Amino acid sequence: MSAASRRRRSPADPWVPLSDALDEIGISRATYYRWRDRGYAPEVRRLPNGHLRMRRSVLDAFLNDLEVA
Repeated sequence: MSAASRRRRSPADPWVPLSDALDEIGISRATYYRWRDRGYAPEVRRLPNGHLRMRRSVLDAFLNDLEVA
């Protein structure tokens, strides 16, 4: 096997840690949970280790919606 074939490919739609996503949106964790309770926040997934992650495409779509509004 060559080195190129052993390299891991980056996923087409990577997972972003919730803290990084909140920094990009510019809100606190408390605001995120308030938005989530109201059905406004973007969807996140809980990993088996308990960490929360958001798909890059979901974050980008949410940010685009904020710019339009």
